[in-house]
Amino acid sequence: MDKRSFLKSLGGLLALSVTPMHLLSKKSEEFFSFFSEQKFTNDIWKDVRQDYELSTDFINLESGFYCMLPKPILENYLENIRKVNFLHTYYKRKIMADDKVKIIKKLSEFVGCSPEEVIVTRNTTESIDTVISGIDWQKEDEIIYAAQEYPAMIAMIQQVARRYGVKPVEIQIPFNPQSDEEILKLYQTKITKKTRLILVSHIINITGHVLPVKKICEMAHQRNVEVIVDGAHAIGHIDFQISDLGCDYYASSLHKWLSVPLGAGLLYVRKEHIPKIWPLLADNEYPKEDIRKLNHTGTQPFAVQLTIPFAIDYLNKIGLKNKEQRLKTLKFHWYKKLWALQHPNLIYNSPISEERSCGIGTIGVKNIAPTELADILFKEYKIWTVGIDFAGVNGVRVTPNIYNTLEEMEALQTAILRIANSRR
Repeated sequence: MDKRSFLKSLGGLLALSVTPMHLLSKKSEEFFSFFSEQKFTNDIWKDVRQDYELSTDFINLESGFYCMLPKPILENYLENIRKVNFLHTYYKRKIMADDKVKIIKKLSEFVGCSPEEVIVTRNTTESIDTVISGIDWQKEDEIIYAAQEYPAMIAMIQQVARRYGVKPVEIQIPFNPQSDEEILKLYQTKITKKTRLILVSHIINITGHVLPVKKICEMAHQRNVEVIVDGAHAIGHIDFQISDLGCDYYASSLHKWLSVPLGAGLLYVRKEHIPKIWPLLADNEYPKEDIRKLNHTGTQPFAVQLTIPFAIDYLNKIGLKNKEQRLKTLKFHWYKKLWALQHPNLIYNSPISEERSCGIGTIGVKNIAPTELADILFKEYKIWTVGIDFAGVNGVRVTPNIYNTLEEMEALQTAILRIANSRR
């Protein structure tokens, strides 16, 4: 390639926006033109399904680990890989910093916080570990958390307990509480003068329970206790703004319900708390008041991060409220019918109220181990789920996505009922 050709190629790549919507297929552009509050109907989900490359060998109801990329986002990601590969170290040294500013601006607007309070990490675990390990703990400080929290977060709490003499205080969240006050009381009664932090899940990953985070934060702050929220399953799943929650810290995995490629997370730290948090990995570039000091994790997956704005645009075209409602429709289409039966062989692990749940539901069959139940569903009914046997939760976790159909949820319902009936 001669110099003129190289510069022409370089110019073309540099001209790419970090949100290149032109990379959408013609079909998707036509599909997006149908989206509006006035025209939105359930028939549109058939078109959404066409944006995914789905296996015909099984029904995929396991989006909770990470979400499959729709084809437009996948194509954008591949273009970003090519861009970073072609520009090589020139991209890292001359372009990345500017791109990152644009990415953070777009992300902060989407989640509802200041750009000065958020960074892109690799996942929720990294984000929460950064905060918990970065606090100047004193011996006998206390952390309150639920038994249903993600095991990696509990492991970090146990580590600071061993290292600094911090006292872990565990509570148990009921599967189907009668009120928010019932949940608030569980946390409130455990608070003492030594309580420093509460870890709370926005959506409990193993039950799909949406907790009253705003009320928990208000209650905690009245008692001078900070709150860190595990929002791994919330961003891109339910409609909210971080600023409305009143939390001190918020962590999420963008490769879950926002459908960003694997390796993207988020950490929000309220501005007044930034100076006191030590970085997970040492940094000597940014002052202690700058949240970017917490983002020094070595070389990062640039192409993954470049895809974040496009994933946001894609979701915005669908509409987060529309997506939330669709996920609720899918979950309760199968769960409510099984709940109504109150079958003696079924174990109901998730809330029945639509105000306390969205797309995630967990159900078990008595005398069948969760992993065995997941195997039966896959081998005999071609339905892919995951077994959960942790913190009192016993069953398979069902996490459909917007490409799933009501007919697929009915297939799950029929399969579960047949399995339950066979155990009489």
